Amino acid sequence: MATPDKEIRRELGAERQELTEAVTTLRTEIASAKDIKGKLRSKLPVIVAGAAGLGFVAAGGIRRTIRLVTWRGR
Repeated sequence: MATPDKEIRRELGAERQELTEAVTTLRTEIASAKDIKGKLRSKLPVIVAGAAGLGFVAAGGIRRTIRLVTWRGR
């Protein structure tokens, strides 16, 4: 049976190793979460299409298009 001092040191070493691994994992996850530029670049076509659609709607494009179609139809 190990002495209490050696057992405590062994447990502390194991805890230190787990803490080191947790910190490494956390740093990796934070770095990937901060990579906004990479996330936007991968979804750029969707973002551009959404912005164009939003601009069209905000400028009254649907209302004006319907008015143009109904006016020419008469």
